[in-house]
Amino acid sequence: MDDQNKNLILATVLSFLVILVWYTLFPPPEPPAEPALPPAASQTAEPGVAVPATVGEATAAAPADPGSASESAEAPRLEIDTPRLKGSVSLLGGRIDDLSLRDYRETLDPNSAIVRLLAPVGSPEAQPYYAVYGWAPAGGLDPALLPGPRTEWAVETGDRLTPQSPVTLVWDNGAGLVFRRTIAVDGNYMFTITQSVENLGAAAVRMAPYGIVARHGEPDTQGMFVLHEGAVRLSDGELQETDYSDMPDLDVIEREGPADLKQVTQNGWVGFTDKYWMTTLVPLPGQGFTSVVKYSPRAQIYQAETRLPAIDVAPGASASVETLLFSGAKEWEAIRGYETSLGIDGFVDSIDWGWFYFLTKPIFIALHWLNLQIGNMGWAIIALTFIIKAILFPLARKSYISMAMMKELQPEMEAIKERAGEDKQRFQKEMMELYKKNKVNPASGCLPILLQIPIFFSLYKVIFVTIELRHAPWIGWIRDLSAPDPSSIYNLFGILPWAAPDPNSFIALIFIGILPIVLGVSMWFQQKLNPMPTDPTQAMIFAWMPWIFMFMLGGFASGLVIYWIANNVITFAQQYTIMSMHGKRPDLFGNIRAGFKRDKAGGKAGGGQGKK
Repeated sequence: MDDQNKNLILATVLSFLVILVWYTLFPPPEPPAEPALPPAASQTAEPGVAVPATVGEATAAAPADPGSASESAEAPRLEIDTPRLKGSVSLLGGRIDDLSLRDYRETLDPNSAIVRLLAPVGSPEAQPYYAVYGWAPAGGLDPALLPGPRTEWAVETGDRLTPQSPVTLVWDNGAGLVFRRTIAVDGNYMFTITQSVENLGAAAVRMAPYGIVARHGEPDTQGMFVLHEGAVRLSDGELQETDYSDMPDLDVIEREGPADLKQVTQNGWVGFTDKYWMTTLVPLPGQGFTSVVKYSPRAQIYQAETRLPAIDVAPGASASVETLLFSGAKEWEAIRGYETSLGIDGFVDSIDWGWFYFLTKPIFIALHWLNLQIGNMGWAIIALTFIIKAILFPLARKSYISMAMMKELQPEMEAIKERAGEDKQRFQKEMMELYKKNKVNPASGCLPILLQIPIFFSLYKVIFVTIELRHAPWIGWIRDLSAPDPSSIYNLFGILPWAAPDPNSFIALIFIGILPIVLGVSMWFQQKLNPMPTDPTQAMIFAWMPWIFMFMLGGFASGLVIYWIANNVITFAQQYTIMSMHGKRPDLFGNIRAGFKRDKAGGKAGGGQGKK
């Protein structure tokens, strides 16, 4: 077998092994389960939201019993109404605990429910997930003088939270301290929380503001190694991700349970991220604070906290602190806008770019820009494929020229093989001299394919984790590029009157759709640019490889399969053109006929040859 075929087999087998390992380690996500109800303890009475255990030199007291779950869910509320958000603020504790995203639905069905991100304690349809703010006592201050989780705030200004009208809540402790909380929201997903206290008493007081994002019970996650879901934070340039499963094993033990504390001097944020959504506490840039990730095993609550330094409020004086809260979809353009306009360092890294971030970021930016120009993410993927192939063209050109030259050297290579006989050392030496004399690199044929592997994985990551691909349509039946092709041989691609199998089921891996079949055919045609090896075993491997890949990639996202098909078509055109220009035009139809003859002869016929 000539070195050209060896290289092609090696590259194909290597690609197959990588895809096999990838598919084994990162199988398609299972259908999301129904949201689990909170633990039994949380259904009868809401466990105390853990106020920061220590603030500076002082110890904070635990809050009083925050009340029943029904009390929390049925408390008086202020409506949140923006072009992109709907929900409400609970006056019980003044917490933001009811938030849905108007632009996103649970499924492709236009009548399906919009995505709900935050939910109050006692909500029957979702696990509790909310943001709450407050003050922790310091300097010996009595905790009873501060607002707690059961404190019912009054509305001072505003009757509905919109981008044009913030609301202000007020609570008077009756002992000389008046607390206010002003909540504003922009047209996307950023809230501005201003906490203030006015001291009308005769003595100075000391207290520290804090913010908490709490999740009751471990949420349903994709459970895939390629995706991080859990706590995420940035502390002075250092990004840290903590899975829910790792939070019970955090090193520091506070009153409520294990925790991880980091001192932030200039810039940071902390919160929880899902695949497409995120709720994050963001102190203003330049504002020092303690960033906390913690878990309460008794209450089964996961928490992210920002603890700001304690402040002194003299008699007759007042103090205030402003922080930000992001709660919404992880849209690259919106998050990058906040990073730029508000100076939130590294905020765009809340999107899980993965190990190949140096590839995933530029690939996504290019894909996003192409989508803006074209108006369709599927065609943007095809356009991106052309760009990637253009960048790699110099290497591909060298590879195809080398393959053409290897064909010319075939008679000399056969002569060396006959002269060397069983002397492998002599054979290798003379072959190397032949390559050197003719300036041929036999390994160059593998390089373009090897370079495609990290690009393929990076594009897989982009399609899997970025919300811009979620429910993005292409043409006809492809309505979600982040999901597998929904068509199926099972019902003859919609002709027969029964539904296709669930895309995440094992049956769907057998009864594949239209795109995987097109992928297999495109690989088969690309393979036929070269003669089949004369060795029957190698010929069999070649014959099966396109169809194995076809089934292997059948469960991958449609966008990724479209990329692979476009890549095969462009590679076919490039290889055919370049080899023809160098006098070795591939005998495509001859190779196809030779393949069929081999099958009829039981694998004994030889492959076709290229034409000069």
